[in-house]
Amino acid sequence: MSIEVGSVVEGVVSGITNFGAFIELPEGKTGLIHISEVADEYVKDVHDFLTEKDKVKVKVVAIDEKGKIGLSIKQLQEKKADEPAAAERESRPSFRAPRSNFGGRDFRKPGRYGATSASFEDKLSKFLKDSDERLTDLRRKTDSKRGGRGSRRFD
Repeated sequence: MSIEVGSVVEGVVSGITNFGAFIELPEGKTGLIHISEVADEYVKDVHDFLTEKDKVKVKVVAIDEKGKIGLSIKQLQEKKADEPAAAERESRPSFRAPRSNFGGRDFRKPGRYGATSASFEDKLSKFLKDSDERLTDLRRKTDSKRGGRGSRRFD
């Protein structure tokens, strides 16, 4: 049996590290279960879930170009837990009404997105003008709050 992505294989824990566990697979290959793929809950220490020489069923989730094999126990557990829920969802009729597109109306500000006929230079000059107006307005508001550049002097 060759090891392919998506297949479920049985292996033996050959080593445990702080980032996961190495699994000895059939055909003498070794794969890694990352700590995030050990269980469906927070795993602080892999030793809490696995010990060396444990037999485990794992799902092959990735094989990279260097031949490294990524494994998961968590995805097998989720699959078993989700199957009854998925079957239940399929048997229930859906009562949600389809979403309409608000009658095809566009609620964005007019003129802001629809000016496709204007040339690039026109768009650029409009942008620069709007930007300059906004900066001037912003400076006026912030200067009045801080006392401005040359605050009034009473001689």
